[in-house]
Amino acid sequence: MTHALAVSLAPDKIRVNVLSPGWIDTSSYGRKGKAGQIKLTSVDKLQHPAGRVGKPEDIAAACLFLADSDKAGFITGQNLVIDGGMTKKMIYLEE
Repeated sequence: MTHALAVSLAPDKIRVNVLSPGWIDTSSYGRKGKAGQIKLTSVDKLQHPAGRVGKPEDIAAACLFLADSDKAGFITGQNLVIDGGMTKKMIYLEE
């Protein structure tokens, strides 16, 4: 659908992209203090080549980048995976 919309809407100068977030820790988002916050372990962080679990700010930064025509004006029809490299790491894991 992303590809089809990107091609269909290109004549109108509309770019279409999709964000595919991985594990994003939202347990403390919008909360004050530590109540309800999930305790992430070192194992949780090691699952990601980036060495940490994602934050809502990681997704927001990608949205802002794609929305900035000066920096991303030639990007359309793409799926931006924002998962700290976790899906790439999974390819190389032994069973």
